[in-house]
Amino acid sequence: MFNSIFEKVGRNASEEVLFALIKSKCLPVLFCGIEACTINSTVRRSLEFTINKVLFKIFGAMSTDSFRYVGIDHLEQLIQERQDKFNKKYSACDNLLCLVICRH
Repeated sequence: MFNSIFEKVGRNASEEVLFALIKSKCLPVLFCGIEACTINSTVRRSLEFTINKVLFKIFGAMSTDSFRYVGIDHLEQLIQERQDKFNKKYSACDNLLCLVICRH
């Protein structure tokens, strides 16, 4: 998804526009379903690698500590926020299946 966006706007768009597009279009696709799944270290490394590659493509080589400066939270925080939102939404549901999923 990022490559498609980058091809269309590429170097012509400002960094703020690129990051707004990444946060609104790419990250939701990348994190699709992550709320309900268990995340192991392999999946975390894969997600970190993908995010790093996007940043490297935009800026060139840079420190991975630079996530905060470009407006993208650390991966652990993004995953935790999505899981918390998922659990909060479905724990309030009266459906037995939803309750089982949230407690799992």
